[in-house]
Amino acid sequence: MFKKAASGLIAILLVLALVWTQTAQPQVTVAAPTFAKGADISWVPGMEAQGYKWKDKNGVQRDIIDILKNDYQINSVRIRVWVNPSSSYTNGYMTKERAAALAKRAKDAGLSVMLTLHYSDSWADPGQQTKPAAWASYTFTQLMDAVWNWTRSVMTTMQSYGVTPDWVQIGNETNNGMLWNDGKASLSMQNYAWLVNTGNNAVKSISSSTKTIVHLANGYDNSVFTWNIGGLIANGATFDIIGMSLYPSTSDWSTKVTQTISNANSMISSYGKPIMITEIGMAYNSPSTAKSFITDIKTKVRNISGGKGLGVFYWEPEATPGYNSGYNLGAWQADMKPTIALEGFLN
Repeated sequence: MFKKAASGLIAILLVLALVWTQTAQPQVTVAAPTFAKGADISWVPGMEAQGYKWKDKNGVQRDIIDILKNDYQINSVRIRVWVNPSSSYTNGYMTKERAAALAKRAKDAGLSVMLTLHYSDSWADPGQQTKPAAWASYTFTQLMDAVWNWTRSVMTTMQSYGVTPDWVQIGNETNNGMLWNDGKASLSMQNYAWLVNTGNNAVKSISSSTKTIVHLANGYDNSVFTWNIGGLIANGATFDIIGMSLYPSTSDWSTKVTQTISNANSMISSYGKPIMITEIGMAYNSPSTAKSFITDIKTKVRNISGGKGLGVFYWEPEATPGYNSGYNLGAWQADMKPTIALEGFLN
């Protein structure tokens, strides 16, 4: 009797183990690099669905992640997530599920992952921080609940694909806050700080090791950073890293890099938080200048004292000229071969 019962129990356990192995995704552990050399690759799934196929500098067709990692020493990727985007490949594509699938692909390739949570159905940047349509009529309390629930949902979706993000941006280029008008910093710095806290706490409730980022555009503009980051901290906001964007011209890039490094050192001195340049880009048809720009900012961020310069990310280098109605700051040519720009990441 006992032997039969034991045999039955063992059989049940074996079945459960088989079901678990078929449905659960193993966690892919990749230690975050000391210094991130990164690329935002959020357009990749949409471009692939449209039939794009990338080549390396020798004209050999290869997986884009393989090229970025093995030819240009990219060790990290950045992936945006929108709340309820359209189904358009070029504009909407990155739902949390599609973002998780891309993150899993990157982790499997040995890369670290940053998520950019836009808290919008489309682009969030200094000129637009539009609430998701489904959240448009919410009270501020309901809005904080939505931020909490959606952030946790993104994180648990990532975990279901076997991914724990290394970094998560709470918003994107939030120079004047997020989720306007409730979280517009110029109207209520406190509301903005509470939304940042809600996002930060939601991330940490799923993964305490994931680092959170507040990211502003125009990394050279000390006055904006002092007002925004200082205002957040004065209102009790908690986050780990200050993120910066920098898109200089081919003529002023050297000056802008110097100003950005100066601003980075000012932020570190004032607030004690490390810095990451989470977006850079330059015109694809000036590849030599772009290479010099990448080399310079990479070197200077890495040399920030105390190891407080954590990395540099190029925004959508896989984009071909004019992709998505006119984006021209990628690092691939119309013949699907790369320019020399990304060679700036090589040691």
